[in-house]
Amino acid sequence: MSDPTHVPAILREPRRVRYLKLIALFKIAKGVLLFVLGFSLLFLNARDRWLDAISDWANEEILLGHSKAVHFLLSNLQDVLAGGALRATAFLALFYCAILFTEGLGVYFQQRWAELLMIFATGALIPLEVRHLWHRPSLAALLILLANCFIVWFLYRVLKRDKAEPQVERKSELVETR
Repeated sequence: MSDPTHVPAILREPRRVRYLKLIALFKIAKGVLLFVLGFSLLFLNARDRWLDAISDWANEEILLGHSKAVHFLLSNLQDVLAGGALRATAFLALFYCAILFTEGLGVYFQQRWAELLMIFATGALIPLEVRHLWHRPSLAALLILLANCFIVWFLYRVLKRDKAEPQVERKSELVETR
């Protein structure tokens, strides 16, 4: 491992680029989902008639009038929505969507700054994902945690290799000129 000339197969040129593009497409897909979520939350929150229609439909279909617990939960939800939490969630989703698009497009075009941004942004979420997995264990949460750990590890190794690569080339040039 300490030998800079030894490079794992996953970090060699054709595979490395393939994995970087796969990671970038994964981030872009997450960004698209967050864009749809954020935009729909903003759009739905602005349409009181739509919320009333959804509420009336749920009342008729689920017979909510007969359940005090469901009525209590829905009235609390309505208070939260009226307080602006839905709008704040929508803006937060759109902000994070912009970060994901920036990361994804930058990594797709193999920009070093985007790889650094992705390491920090993805690495910052890992403690939250561990906490979520601890309190609500599920296979999906575990897979997301493992995928994000792989992304951080892989990009760290790519950046570390790219930093060491020019030094190895300079050493080989010095040997050839002697």
